[in-house]
Amino acid sequence: MKRYVIGNRKVAVIGAGYVGAAIAYALAIRDIAREIVLIDRAEEKAEAEAKDIRHGIPSMGTADLHAGTYKDCENCDMIIITVGRSRRHGESRLDMAEENVEIMGGVIRAMRPYYTRGAILVVSNPVDILTQKVGDWMGLYNGTVFGSGCILDTSRLVRSIADYTGLSTGVVNGYVVGEHGDSQVPIWSRMTVGGIPIREYCTEMSIPWGEQIRSAIAESTTTMGADIIKGKSRTYYGVATCVCYLADAILNQRPMIAPVTSPLRGEYGIRGVSLSVPSVVGPGGVQQRIREKWTQEEHKSFLEAAEKVKSVLDRLNA
Repeated sequence: MKRYVIGNRKVAVIGAGYVGAAIAYALAIRDIAREIVLIDRAEEKAEAEAKDIRHGIPSMGTADLHAGTYKDCENCDMIIITVGRSRRHGESRLDMAEENVEIMGGVIRAMRPYYTRGAILVVSNPVDILTQKVGDWMGLYNGTVFGSGCILDTSRLVRSIADYTGLSTGVVNGYVVGEHGDSQVPIWSRMTVGGIPIREYCTEMSIPWGEQIRSAIAESTTTMGADIIKGKSRTYYGVATCVCYLADAILNQRPMIAPVTSPLRGEYGIRGVSLSVPSVVGPGGVQQRIREKWTQEEHKSFLEAAEKVKSVLDRLNA
């Protein structure tokens, strides 16, 4: 495992739209970073967002938050990229691939001359495609480039299970792997409530449980993002808090395990594709991807997700 020494807890957020601004705000009020730089080609908007956040944090946080340029990516411990057009109602995340790969390419060309260090977190969608492309373009140490992946899907699944069982989210443990999209895979075989396998817990508590209920919860988790977009055109609060969770692990050297996406190098029999798997996230990015035993059906669904993402990458690279 590579040892990474954190510097001044400096973060650059590239993209000052709804998602980027929400992330900068969440980082500021959580007091996770010492310096937060908000970068956008619309410099006036980045400046306005930075000022708006700064005006509200004198008693909430101590971060030096300001607008900047790509040159401010020097000596960052973490660079968070949120650029790209938003998903429209009725679209899948993969439908945005061609346009957002082109946009991301421009960002990397502008940022790369000033990159000196730090984990690069891709939040833009389709996050699995873009994480793979950024990893290829940057050519950095394994795990330095990673994406938010299925961490938000996992949060949604945990929330749904907590609501179904009538318990706090704090006692529900489990995760979603694969694509951050329609082919995401809940790992039911690892889902626990209070440390007890969920099937066993529900049986003990006389709570109905079975394939039909699992399928309904999984479907609801998959479509939650689209439902929110239908109601308010975009999502940003959920991913912002999830990014804070990852930033805390990196900047404050508190390694944790999360289902994030990064270029796989043989894990689960897959190479050349970025997908979410349980990963140790800490200083420097993804420190290790964890190999687990899943059921045959879960592994098959994961491989199908890999083929789906790979087909899009092949088309883009043709």
